[in-house]
Amino acid sequence: MNEQIPVTRAVDHGTAKLMPDVDRERAWLLTVDGAPQSYVDLDEPAHLEFEYARRLGHALDTVARPGSPLDVLHLGGGALTLPRYVAATRPGSRQDVVEADRGLLELVVAHLPLPDGADVSLHIADARAWLEAAPDDSADVLIADVFGGSRVPAHLTSLGYVREAERVLRPGGVYLANLADAAPFAFLRSQLATLAVAFEEIALIAEPAVLRGRRFGNAVLIAAHRPLDVAALTRRTASDAFPARVEHGAALKEFTGGAEPVRDDEAVPSPEPPDGAFGIG
Repeated sequence: MNEQIPVTRAVDHGTAKLMPDVDRERAWLLTVDGAPQSYVDLDEPAHLEFEYARRLGHALDTVARPGSPLDVLHLGGGALTLPRYVAATRPGSRQDVVEADRGLLELVVAHLPLPDGADVSLHIADARAWLEAAPDDSADVLIADVFGGSRVPAHLTSLGYVREAERVLRPGGVYLANLADAAPFAFLRSQLATLAVAFEEIALIAEPAVLRGRRFGNAVLIAAHRPLDVAALTRRTASDAFPARVEHGAALKEFTGGAEPVRDDEAVPSPEPPDGAFGIG
């Protein structure tokens, strides 16, 4: 895109808008129905503007030796911010992106092209349906960042879904998810309990104000069958421009409390954000 003017399109699930950042020459903000979805700097694909994206980036940086390529499955595409990040920080990685909104993906590909040489395959499909058809042990990292509007769809919150994610990950693989909730954290606690059925190691990254119940906000969940590098993750998140806290071990079990795993027949979407929680302008 050479002309720095907004682009608005009707997509499958709302109205998408690409808006230029006046402070960065080739950077763009994607919104859907007015809610910020993604931020991309075409000149600096490793730049992560949104706080939750940086926390996912910190997690990605600690799952394997720096710079080593990974096979990454992204459920949810947005403006392909994290696939660009992985391609920039881990050259040679193979990535699959599953996005249900064809119109949105076509808009992004047309106006915000992926870097040359990025090995990224794009798939128009429902995230769970695609996951259920994916082969066993085929991904090093699975990143779930799927929102229908401003809510995580119910069929991506259940134990059946988590077991599919665990099946697709290799034995040393890592599951990452971006969720949103507020006190008393019924949804977030249920997701932690659900992950704990399938994975031995779990960690949570969130802003202290969110964990203290002061506001609605994002939380990044990490799950694996192997020990997580919690020390490195804690250092990275604590030194961020917007510091976050890492909960793990006994403290996380206490936070989860008596929450029960979510069965498919009782799954519900994540809570509706309060007005203005993620709005702009």
